[in-house]
Amino acid sequence: MTAEPPNNKPRTERLRRLNRIFPASPVYFLTTCTFNRKSLLATRKVHDAFLEFAHAGEAHGAYIGSYVLMPDHLHLFVALAQDRTLSDWMKSLKNSLSKSMKQSGIPAPHWQKGFFDHLLRSAESYSQKWEYVRDNPVRAGLAKSWEEWPFRGEVWELEYRE
Repeated sequence: MTAEPPNNKPRTERLRRLNRIFPASPVYFLTTCTFNRKSLLATRKVHDAFLEFAHAGEAHGAYIGSYVLMPDHLHLFVALAQDRTLSDWMKSLKNSLSKSMKQSGIPAPHWQKGFFDHLLRSAESYSQKWEYVRDNPVRAGLAKSWEEWPFRGEVWELEYRE
């Protein structure tokens, strides 16, 4: 027996939410910041360490697409293997870059806890986010055009598929 609402009018059936369907390897937009927003990342040494980590994508269970290393934060797009979690992968990336910073004499801590993630829902979303992110160095006054900024690029060509 269905309970009647207090005003004795029959309840209309609510639309059921559809289960979300995600591609096998979804693409995420991620941002992570340095501890106390210190300017640590926009250096050749950190960039080289980042690229070394990124080119070993298969070994880390993730593929990095486009990215921008800013002095105090990092924006990137990544597609994960199904057996990886974002948290574990981000921990691995941060540890790898921290190792490079320690070798350069920069004492820890290097990173704020956590990170921001956004699951991309369309190819349009990827291109819109990238256009915004790539212009970060220009908005920050670090470069006259995004092409001039040396700490950005694309490691793997990621493609959004439905």
